[in-house]
Amino acid sequence: MHAFRSHKCNELNASNVGDTVRLSGWVHRVRDHGGILFIDLRDHYGITQILADEDSAAFKELEKVRSEWVIRIDGVVKARDPELVNPNLPTGEVEIFIRDMEVLGASEELPLPVFGEQDYPEETRLKYRFLDLRREGMHNRMMLRSNVVSSIRKRMEGIGFNEFQTPIITASSPEGARDFLVPSRMHPGRFYALPQAPQQFKQMMMVSGFDKYFQIAPCFRDEDPRADRSPTDFYQLDLEMSFVTQQDVFDTIEPVMIGVFEEFGGDKVVNPVIPQISYKDAALWYGSDKPDLRNPIKMQVVSEHFAGSGFKIFASLLEQDGTEVRAIPAPTGGSRKFCDRMNKFAQQEGLPGMGYIFWRVKTADAVAQELGIKVKEAQAMLKSGEVEGGMEAAGPLAKNIGPERTEAIRQQLGLNVGDAAFFLGGKPKSFESVAGRARNVIGTELGLTDQNSFEMCWVVDFPIFEKDEETGKIDFEHNPFSMPQGGMDALTGDPLKVLGYQYDLACNGYELISGAIRNHKLDVMYKAFGIAGYGKEEVEKRFGGMVKAFKFGAPPHGGCAAGIDRIVMLLADEENIREVIMFPMNQRAEDLMMEAPGEATNEQLRELGLRVIPQD
Repeated sequence: MHAFRSHKCNELNASNVGDTVRLSGWVHRVRDHGGILFIDLRDHYGITQILADEDSAAFKELEKVRSEWVIRIDGVVKARDPELVNPNLPTGEVEIFIRDMEVLGASEELPLPVFGEQDYPEETRLKYRFLDLRREGMHNRMMLRSNVVSSIRKRMEGIGFNEFQTPIITASSPEGARDFLVPSRMHPGRFYALPQAPQQFKQMMMVSGFDKYFQIAPCFRDEDPRADRSPTDFYQLDLEMSFVTQQDVFDTIEPVMIGVFEEFGGDKVVNPVIPQISYKDAALWYGSDKPDLRNPIKMQVVSEHFAGSGFKIFASLLEQDGTEVRAIPAPTGGSRKFCDRMNKFAQQEGLPGMGYIFWRVKTADAVAQELGIKVKEAQAMLKSGEVEGGMEAAGPLAKNIGPERTEAIRQQLGLNVGDAAFFLGGKPKSFESVAGRARNVIGTELGLTDQNSFEMCWVVDFPIFEKDEETGKIDFEHNPFSMPQGGMDALTGDPLKVLGYQYDLACNGYELISGAIRNHKLDVMYKAFGIAGYGKEEVEKRFGGMVKAFKFGAPPHGGCAAGIDRIVMLLADEENIREVIMFPMNQRAEDLMMEAPGEATNEQLRELGLRVIPQD
């Protein structure tokens, strides 16, 4: 018999009754039933119940074991009594009567519980991550991650892509975040960098003639942490293709993404049709370039209804260039309590508040005022049906702009009795993001957002340039290596109107993919960087490898990168990315388990020619 096991802890069933077996694993749970000990033994694969009574030679030793000890047991498979069968376990028909037991690894008292899914301080969970990973939920999420990556690889290979590895130690390259620098021992005073992405390497592969590349690539960025982003490193499905249009990239990656979400998304519905939405429309309708389409609310411009109105705040705003008023429809949100709650939300987000209107059945007070009668008379007329109640608009805004304007707003937004609308005004960039977050909150609180689906969409037509409002300087708004729509001709007019062949794939409010058709023409690249204030010499200094490659015959090419961590986070129905990473950093970019970052020794610093300057 094998030194440690003849079977795994998920394999034994009624067909094994009478067999002598050997199992090894962790003591998951101990139950003492007065002279009979029951132990759930757990390994990577499952759980088997073992037992011993006072007649067993192993009973005395078994009494000493505690949770999370690692043991080996020998015993005989026995059938459970019919009423004791556990249908939730593959091994639920049997149990093992122990004849011999060996402790392979005793455990000290645990700093956090392994059995169950109790909430526990994240600091403790990360410090003892090896214990945290023993918990069923964490274990399942890591296996989900492994299976998702495996599925992606098979799918990419199945459509003709080849996987190649790119360097981990490379040159510093501005990609939109800070580099992690690596000092060189052999070249004192000079530094390598960990790659923020394989961007330049994969483009040079296309120049080298490799038609379809992909990689499950590690990327390193010294970023501020968020719940949906790791502060140090992450993995992405990185791919690039030659001789392709933007639509070719979409047609390639869509079946991969839809297939993965259908395979691992459980009961959630995956929309097989992925719409394409312009960046401009996404900002207007959803207040975000990563919209959550599970929420049906679309924001609209309603400036015309407030221009010259009695609501002076908006009326005055609209006299300034570049301003507008937008409405967030809120079907079923027509109560003062809900409206006040959303107004408070806006104040917590740093705005003075949000104006609102809600529509309700016309009150007796309103009928009395309208007909010039007493309220009691109005009540009687409403009750008898002599007068129809109809609806009325309520709220401070309704009083200020009057019934005609409020009715026009209601009709534009398609609202009715019991509904509401919220309003924000100014230059769109000053309030768009708050409006987007308010839209999400409204959709969730009113039960409008479908919690049982994955809704993907492409956001396209990103602007290449933006203008700094204070300095007036033109700079890149998004990826500087995107091909401008219209090529060189597009760069001769107003730079703020230039759109790029750049695209993102959003799902349920998260950006999952970012990509572009690349600018592979040096004259167009020099022109684009020149508009942003970067001379030819600076471009060649910063991106020398790519510039050299493009001088020797570069094909049209494009691609994208999909965030593995975020994909798994969505599939696992988690909101924190650290729940789907095996050994994550905390929010301060610290590895509490390995105690990193740490201090370098004086010998290490001398060898590298470095000196640490104490911080004040």
